[in-house]
Amino acid sequence: MNTVTRPRILVVGAGFAGVDCVRRLERRLSPHEADVTLVAPFAYQLYLPLLPQVASGVLTPQSIAVSLRRSQKYRTRIIPGGAIGVDLRAKVCVIRTITDRIVNEPYDYIVLAPGSITRTFDIPGLTDHAFGMKTLAEAAYIRDHVISQLDLADASEDPAERASRLQFVVVGGGYAGTETAACLQRLTHAAVRRYPRLDPALIKWHLIDIAPKLMPELGDKLGRSALEVLRRRGIEVSLGVSVAKAGEEEVTFTDGRVVPTRTLIWTAGVVASPLIATLDAETVKGRLAVNADMCLPGHDGVFAVGDSAAVPDLAKGDGAVCPPTAQHASRQGKAVAENVIAALRGRPMRPYEHKDLGLVVDLGGSDAVSKPLGVELHGVPAQAVARGYHLAALRTNVAKTRVATNWLLNAVAGDDFVRTGFQARKPAKLKDFEYTDAYLTKEQVREHVEKARSRAL
Repeated sequence: MNTVTRPRILVVGAGFAGVDCVRRLERRLSPHEADVTLVAPFAYQLYLPLLPQVASGVLTPQSIAVSLRRSQKYRTRIIPGGAIGVDLRAKVCVIRTITDRIVNEPYDYIVLAPGSITRTFDIPGLTDHAFGMKTLAEAAYIRDHVISQLDLADASEDPAERASRLQFVVVGGGYAGTETAACLQRLTHAAVRRYPRLDPALIKWHLIDIAPKLMPELGDKLGRSALEVLRRRGIEVSLGVSVAKAGEEEVTFTDGRVVPTRTLIWTAGVVASPLIATLDAETVKGRLAVNADMCLPGHDGVFAVGDSAAVPDLAKGDGAVCPPTAQHASRQGKAVAENVIAALRGRPMRPYEHKDLGLVVDLGGSDAVSKPLGVELHGVPAQAVARGYHLAALRTNVAKTRVATNWLLNAVAGDDFVRTGFQARKPAKLKDFEYTDAYLTKEQVREHVEKARSRAL
């Protein structure tokens, strides 16, 4: 008897692109048309734009981690683990599960949405001494770390140690870095009132970026507004400057300054997931080169979206590719699902095209700068737009309610500045959170797949 199997659709990554793709596939495909599988290390979708507010304690971690298992109506099979290689010829994805087993997952159609990792450079001491701001664990850890610096400074009788623990350096003048510096500065400014032995003047925040402007995407006017807010709060912003060397107790800037500090937060951009390097395919600055319909040229049934894909930006033209933003990733996820369905049903696929709706930057409190549909706003109106956008973008009503409740509670009752201490005895830095050494090389992927095939024969 011949066994007829349903086409297998494999989605890699549970970010904005991956989750929106899966949800659209579930709604548009009948159960007998295809089997849908999602590979993700965690069974939640992380709402990355609000990570700085988790680090500062305005939001709880679970409020921005939207569960993928909450509803029982979803039929997608979730594989808890990470894709560490893809053999395009054999149509096999190699997965390291959370139990550290390496398994092969065959597919007929694959949507690559593995996202991005923190971009680092060959700077002495960087990965050993810097913190990142890319995962939920990092945000929670940084909050604990920053509060612990206040505790340790309060306990110290050494003026030099006390001063170094109360200086903080954030690298990266984009959205992540600017919001991180702004939110954490508000945290320390409020928390120091509970430490009568500490001089508030000793707390110093530094925000540095090699670029000549702060958040150039906002335009000169709003960029200057954000800069004024940060400097008014006492944050020292240095542009055209980066890190020359990072140590355990000090950071050396490229302009020669040496800042004694125990806190270096690195948010200087992102690069495509190392998974892309395991494919024998063309890339654009590390991102997988795909057509406007998000298909990988020369490979049937292979699609890529989000931060790891160089999707042509048809709205801008002139060879531009879509920037790695949540707004594009979410819309690409829905669009690529429609194209997978079209390929499955033998229908024409459509190119992706979307014009940016605008940008929002939440600086905490009543401070914000926003540019919805090209309209420049700052202050309370910008804050209303920013928070309204985030609430609308959160996928479930439960998540929206949790975030809104956290905002209200924080505005009314403030923060108790409690640290959990869950990793107090085990220092963890940027290199410890993103597992960049877990991926296979192209040759290792091919060898692993061939061995598995030989054993099956």
